[in-house]
Amino acid sequence: MMKKKLLSALLAGVMLSGMLSGCGGGDSGGSGGETAEEGKVVNIYVWNNEFQRKFNAYYPSVSKTSNDLSVTYLEDGTEVHWIINPNQDGVYQQKLDEALIKQSSASADEKVDLFLAEADYIMKYTDPDVGAAAPISSLGITDADIANQYKYTLQAATGADGEIRGLSYQATPGMFVYRRSIAQAVLGTDDPDTVNEAVSDWDKFDATAEKMKAAGYYMVSSRADTYRVFSNNVSTPCVDGNAAVVDPNIMKWVEQSRKYTDEGLNHKVGGQWIDEWNQDMGANSKVFGFFLPAWGLGVCIQPNVEGTDADDDWAACSGPQPFYWGGTWLLAAEGTDNPEHVKDIMLQMTTNREILRAITVEDNDMTNDQPLMEELAEDPSFSSPLLGGQNHIAVLSDVAVNIDLSNISPYDQGFTELFQNTFGDYFNNVIDFETAKSNFETAIAERYPELTGGVKWP
Repeated sequence: MMKKKLLSALLAGVMLSGMLSGCGGGDSGGSGGETAEEGKVVNIYVWNNEFQRKFNAYYPSVSKTSNDLSVTYLEDGTEVHWIINPNQDGVYQQKLDEALIKQSSASADEKVDLFLAEADYIMKYTDPDVGAAAPISSLGITDADIANQYKYTLQAATGADGEIRGLSYQATPGMFVYRRSIAQAVLGTDDPDTVNEAVSDWDKFDATAEKMKAAGYYMVSSRADTYRVFSNNVSTPCVDGNAAVVDPNIMKWVEQSRKYTDEGLNHKVGGQWIDEWNQDMGANSKVFGFFLPAWGLGVCIQPNVEGTDADDDWAACSGPQPFYWGGTWLLAAEGTDNPEHVKDIMLQMTTNREILRAITVEDNDMTNDQPLMEELAEDPSFSSPLLGGQNHIAVLSDVAVNIDLSNISPYDQGFTELFQNTFGDYFNNVIDFETAKSNFETAIAERYPELTGGVKWP
């Protein structure tokens, strides 16, 4: 399995240091009893600057940052060093793995102290046999500390031994975010409840897509825009034993994507996170909507509409199926020489209600405090300017409670990337269906040679 790539090296020495295990009594900040001396550098591994920006804006102990933002200085003199590698093509995981393998022999200032993981691969790092992430209980974090967090976020970070190894500041249920002006032009209203009736199942969604096309618009930008809605509703994980598994729901996405591309119902953009996709969120776009979680408002849409007429031309509804997308978990690296700093960062950024409230209000994000989110969902004074004054937490609150991660696997990121890439040429009529399947089989075997059982198709 994938964990073998890390397992032998990590088990050789990357286990919780005596310094870390010595602070497991739940004492916060070392105020009771002796606490081992902390290091001077906290190394945090991330895949972009999203968490870095939130940390610099909200973490109470920040004093200043370096001009290039690569270092954050804390009030006690500690330096937080940010190691950023892109998520795409597994680069972030590769660089993180290389650092974790060297953890036991690394100097104090070079050790990984805290690292981030997504739902697509968090299982790889919470596996107790791998020994990459420390149980939060060893840091002195208690059940009472995390009582308000959504249960699914804790389940996602729980290893086979029952120990929680990561905490998230986010909740990431999804919604269909659409352009109000296009809804008015085609559907005669931009009211979220009425628009939701037009997209509340896939048959209605397809019928509305035909109306959009007839009026000169596109339902979605990229075929990838609908992928998560289908992949979040699969009946099995994408790996069974040593074989990759393509769920029937993934093949429904293939069928829809071919139809939308052939018939001009999408804008034929090749994927997400590329210039054309960003432009399709801009003021002059003909694209009706995007499937996004709350973080997508601030990370995806806002930068593309800020200062334009479209900066309040959006609304949200629940769409055809419940889904989630992503999420950011903070994990303490085994062997960190900064357990108290790591503990405080994890608690402040995932349980401090005032920080979480500020992130939700100022960044449009949905944060990991269920009572707080339920309170904001009912708060008539809370709204998003980007959504024309709509309360998007009210749309998302019920979905978050029912998120099910029982079918995630450590292979999800690679499976998603490879499947979308290899079927791209099929959607564009460059290759036939059987060739696309064959190309995926080849790609998955090259990325994950341990999957010797091939691919099981529905």
